[in-house]
Amino acid sequence: MQTPGSSLTAMREAGPLVHNITNFVAMNVMANVLLAVGASPAMVHAREEVAEFAALAQALTVNIGTPDPEWGAAMCAAAAVMVEARRPWVFDPVGVAATQFRQDLSAKLLDLKPSVIRGNASEILALAGLGGAARGVDAGDSVDAAEDAARVLAVRTGGVVAVSGPVDSITDGTRVARVANGHPMMARITVMGCSLNGVIAAFCVGQPNFEATVAALAAYGVAGEIAGQTAQGPGSFQMAFLDALYNLTPEALDAATRVEVVA
Repeated sequence: MQTPGSSLTAMREAGPLVHNITNFVAMNVMANVLLAVGASPAMVHAREEVAEFAALAQALTVNIGTPDPEWGAAMCAAAAVMVEARRPWVFDPVGVAATQFRQDLSAKLLDLKPSVIRGNASEILALAGLGGAARGVDAGDSVDAAEDAARVLAVRTGGVVAVSGPVDSITDGTRVARVANGHPMMARITVMGCSLNGVIAAFCVGQPNFEATVAALAAYGVAGEIAGQTAQGPGSFQMAFLDALYNLTPEALDAATRVEVVA
């Protein structure tokens, strides 16, 4: 398996255009995160243009944090373009258990076989139909509790499933990797997970989805650890995190990565 550092180099050399259909809260932060890490972000969600724009992008992210019927149709249309073009797309089932509308929309998106699904443990459990103790969009379950559900989803979609938590778990239905990088302050900043989706999508361009997802999570976590060394609170952490992503070198990433492949 290639190192996270080599994956970072490949992503930056590609400089991929990542099309994001995300929630209102995430747009600005996510765009800045993608620019800092070395990708090019676009936030396009109008149903009238979304399929046309998706055809121009190298990757797509879909986040159901603030959905409505028009956005839902746009998400499905953009994902269908990516499937047809065999380009990666990442699905974040934010708060999937909260409402029937989110569950129905998520079922349609699952049918379009996401390249990567990323969510917290409760979202992954709910998406797999195995329950989950979510509190709105927050997890009430442990990452360990969701590993079987992640495998089920990976087999069902033929893609990769990443469960975010203190130690992230990533599976393609056969292999499982755990990434222990990160900083507690990351949980105190809104849309950190939403922004991660774009980084995963960027890494997946031209790279194997499992290895790329592991590398993206490692890079994100290492940047968080670097930011935590100087941050005085959530405000300064956010600024330090963008700087850490921007300045992260492949050598520093490989030296700090804590990844365990367990299966």
